[in-house]
Amino acid sequence: MSIEKSNQALIRPKMGRNIAVVIVLLTIGAGLYAYKMFGYVFHSIVKQECGVYIGPNTTYDDLCDSLTKKDALLDHKAFDFLAKKKHLDQKLKPGYYLLKKGTIGNNLVNQFLAGNQTPITLTFNNVRFFPDLAGKIAKDIMADSTEVLKALNDTAQMKAFGFDKQTYPVMFIPNSYEIYWTTTPQKVLVKMHKEYQTFWNKTRLAKAKEAKLSAIQVTTLASIVQEEVRHTDEMAKVAGVYMNRLKRGWPLQADPTVKYALGDFTISRILKDDLKIDSPYNTYKYKGLPPGPICFPSVEAVDAVLNYTHHNYLYFCANKSFDGYHAFAKSYRQHLINAKAYQKELNRRRIGFKSHRK
Repeated sequence: MSIEKSNQALIRPKMGRNIAVVIVLLTIGAGLYAYKMFGYVFHSIVKQECGVYIGPNTTYDDLCDSLTKKDALLDHKAFDFLAKKKHLDQKLKPGYYLLKKGTIGNNLVNQFLAGNQTPITLTFNNVRFFPDLAGKIAKDIMADSTEVLKALNDTAQMKAFGFDKQTYPVMFIPNSYEIYWTTTPQKVLVKMHKEYQTFWNKTRLAKAKEAKLSAIQVTTLASIVQEEVRHTDEMAKVAGVYMNRLKRGWPLQADPTVKYALGDFTISRILKDDLKIDSPYNTYKYKGLPPGPICFPSVEAVDAVLNYTHHNYLYFCANKSFDGYHAFAKSYRQHLINAKAYQKELNRRRIGFKSHRK
């Protein structure tokens, strides 16, 4: 055998072994890479439950910064790898996303890609004026309070829903509603209108008819009851007094309506000068119900009017004990006794002596 052939014979086994080693290493490397990719895709990635907001101008880097600040992820590299593979940086969709603990990487990225937002619960109560309502709504949607208030003051929209500026508050029933953070102010109004129509079902409408009141009138009276009463269990009784006055054609003489006319619900004591204000909401000056609600009454207040207590009381005033309840009277003579006792206690506590009017 020549030297050249002898060397080739020696080299071939070595080359074969080297190739085998390379193949084995590549196989192991591929296996490790596959295992790593499997982990990226199918292993849990969300460390703890948290909410993330993505606005119209939020970038992918902004999202990553937010996830870091919230300490939301177990593996940021895994998220980044999957996000870039699926081009999430080019496909961010605005919304509020609730990340649930234990969510796998692939599902998390897909949640953002699909824009699978988490509903937000919009709740409002104890609201008197539209600016207050706008602030409540704006806390739970992407639009700010200025945009919401603009939508609320849209007279064309009010008319489309069947209301005017004075009766429009009737449509907004304090409750909890599911909406998305990206819901526009206009769509919020549409939802409120649908909820209003659902609320005034056949049963409530029948009770309103029985009381010879419209849904708007019921809500208007309920708003007065809401402002008069601190304890829900007294609402129906107070509503009964007002119903008795309406049936007799008497003025309601409700202090909260004067406060509304004055634009100040912080007033602790109505003075004689206050009763002179010329406003359709001054129920001392004008008989019947005011043109619309003086606040957004609760469901309990509305139902209290619909189910008002039938009694013979025509008067009521706050208890001298200041327990939040009222002293009721059938005669004006008894009412004067109750009122005098309350006023005496007001004087003793020196409440409302300084004029609040400018």
